[in-house]
Amino acid sequence: MSPNRNSSTARPTSRTAAKAARPVFVCDACGHQPPKWLGRCPECGEWGSIIESAASGTVVSGRVVSSRMPSEPARPIAQISAAPARAVATNVSELDRVLGGGLVPGAVVLLAGEPGVGKSTLLLDVAQQWAAGAGTASLVVSGEESVSQVRLRAERLGALHDRLYLASESDLGAVLGHLDAVQPGLLVLDSVQTISMQGAEGVPGGVTQVRAVTAAVVGIAKERGIATVLVGHVTKDGQVAGPRVLEHLVDVVLHFEGDRHSSLRLVRGVKNRFGAADEVGCFEMHESGISSLADPSGLFLTRYQEPVPGTCVTVAMEGRRALVTEVQALIGSEVQGSPRRTVSGLDSARLAMVLAVLERRTKQLRLYNKEVFAATVGGIRLVEPSADLAMALAVASGGLDLAMAPHLVAIGEVGLTGEIRRVSAVGRRLAEAARLGFRVALVPPGCGPDSPGGTPAGMQVHEVSDLRSAMQVAARAAAT
Repeated sequence: MSPNRNSSTARPTSRTAAKAARPVFVCDACGHQPPKWLGRCPECGEWGSIIESAASGTVVSGRVVSSRMPSEPARPIAQISAAPARAVATNVSELDRVLGGGLVPGAVVLLAGEPGVGKSTLLLDVAQQWAAGAGTASLVVSGEESVSQVRLRAERLGALHDRLYLASESDLGAVLGHLDAVQPGLLVLDSVQTISMQGAEGVPGGVTQVRAVTAAVVGIAKERGIATVLVGHVTKDGQVAGPRVLEHLVDVVLHFEGDRHSSLRLVRGVKNRFGAADEVGCFEMHESGISSLADPSGLFLTRYQEPVPGTCVTVAMEGRRALVTEVQALIGSEVQGSPRRTVSGLDSARLAMVLAVLERRTKQLRLYNKEVFAATVGGIRLVEPSADLAMALAVASGGLDLAMAPHLVAIGEVGLTGEIRRVSAVGRRLAEAARLGFRVALVPPGCGPDSPGGTPAGMQVHEVSDLRSAMQVAARAAAT
């Protein structure tokens, strides 16, 4: 009987060992553990992020954690100095605006953007400005280009300085060796997807490698007090390539946006632990490099000798910045079947809605069988609803062949019943329009002279409740 008891007790042990050896599946983006491999994570929706890992790394619940001496005792908050976290200006004004004053020593910034938009050009200028004005060296490590290629770009930009160091490496250990030798105050890693770390699984640029490299760089930057900028790639959807945890590891996430056919570039803050996360910096690309645009509103307007039908001006908000922008519309001839609705810099769905509201609520336009083309000036993209009223007036101006007054701006969201809805920051928009010489403004109800913010001096502000009244006021302004 004894051998039988021994054999019966051995079976559960073998089953337990087999269960312990069973692999587990983990989402590399959010950490979710599905029961089996899936093509798409049911928790975060990422495709191809489920990986197989050994069950030996599973944390056993109920484990007792023993206390140990901390590396530094806790202190009252009033006794902690904030001086080490003060931002150091990069002397690139628009980037400092987005960062909240400059780069904080020990902070890690992730700058993501499409290929060819100008990320390396901007950061090379930042590194040169840092070397010239911050008093410490700057190190640019390129994993995509050789040092000679970077030198050619630096000559074109005029970014040559004795304290600006260049290196071309793809191994994290070699990057650390350069940090020991140069002792920089600023590190630019271009790009994080090209750097590999020995001991980490996966291929360079893979999810596991990118996460391991970023975690190591963040730890080194915090330990040595090095301001670090990581260049990141983006997917076809415009999201930062790699695991979602990458954006949680860094302190600041910036998106570098721009159209290759336009000179305008925007640096948009997405996350910022040291300042506002909704700031936008404007830059202009030219043959000799990139420069900050402190007043970019002039890029989005067209100067006409005479008023032209089919145009209307609005004021858009990019973060906290008000930008005066022109909207243009062209009404084509009648066509059989489905007419084209083509947009550039605008939301096609909002244009279709505005056309339907114009035809249904005003009774003055017949647009269902005509081609309509709408665009912005200067390559800016308007996605906020406050541009609806300007879009509607531009279409009405083109359809009725009546030019809008050149000194008029229109701000407001258009509803399906034709009403004009309120939008945010109307006072800031009106102040920017008045600064550029606009004298008449159409705004939603409650945003006129009696609003808390008031109106700028010398500007006539008309509250319009619907599209019909807006068109009437615009027609009177054009006649005067």
